[in-house]
Amino acid sequence: MIEPSKHQPRPGAQKDAIDVSDFVYAATGSRVRRLTMPDGKHWFPAVDVCKELGYTTPRKALLDHVPEKHRDFLETVTGSHCLSIPAGREWRRDLRLIDLEGLILLVNGCTKEECAPFKEWAAEVIATVQREGSYTLEEAEVQPADPGTPIAYAMPEQVAEAIVRLEERNLEADERFATAQDRALALQEKMLEIQLTMAQAMERIANRLDALALDRPTPAAEFPERPTTETVLADWRRRLSVTEDVWTVAVVIAPVLVEEGELRQPLESIAARTGLSVHRVNECLRLLRKHACIRSQGATEDGAPVYVLSHA
Repeated sequence: MIEPSKHQPRPGAQKDAIDVSDFVYAATGSRVRRLTMPDGKHWFPAVDVCKELGYTTPRKALLDHVPEKHRDFLETVTGSHCLSIPAGREWRRDLRLIDLEGLILLVNGCTKEECAPFKEWAAEVIATVQREGSYTLEEAEVQPADPGTPIAYAMPEQVAEAIVRLEERNLEADERFATAQDRALALQEKMLEIQLTMAQAMERIANRLDALALDRPTPAAEFPERPTTETVLADWRRRLSVTEDVWTVAVVIAPVLVEEGELRQPLESIAARTGLSVHRVNECLRLLRKHACIRSQGATEDGAPVYVLSHA
């Protein structure tokens, strides 16, 4: 939307000089946040403008370059028009705002090279207004012939140059950010690979330690020549403090181990028969292994673990 010039009246044939958003972008190189009050006055968060212009301490920059009449707090500005504060944590009641004149003063106080063309153009505007009483953009050479079609304007060379420089800077910053993001993603993937490798190594170590602990021979006197389900369960009760979940798993697997000599059922099958989760079934089997009730004997072709009685 093109906003009316503040330096001249608004007759029907008179066109506006420049959109305030383009004006701000030419000055800062970024679409900073803007609040427009019902009276048409524009206010900008000082922290946004200072960040774009390279000021490290917004409060000092305002004290050095912007008179008090061109700065205020968000709560005061909105309250004077009986408006509520915009939603969002970034819109604090004590947020410092500057008007358009304050923004220009901050730009004029900026020492960045990119601001020089804008300063020259702003000085030209002021000089032209003082000399001729108004300032308008030059109309483009080719104008639309249809009635009511907006007239195009040629952007001042100084502003165009400032925008080009700022765009180049923004593109370079985007490229640096993209490169840094790619490196961060690559590093993250590498860290995940390392973590996965370490987890697999720790699992192998744990399994090996379990195997070493479970390979200890069981005295022959603890079992009769041919163990039964009852003797196996009784022996397991002596070996560990059996919880309800462990006993539920034990009752299901003991007959299979006695009758078939090994347990080749997938964890999901045991979970379905016991009503426990797969994770809990795995924990119960690990506890039985730890107390030398059963021991691991490889895996099936489908990857299901194979267990036998520890004395077998």
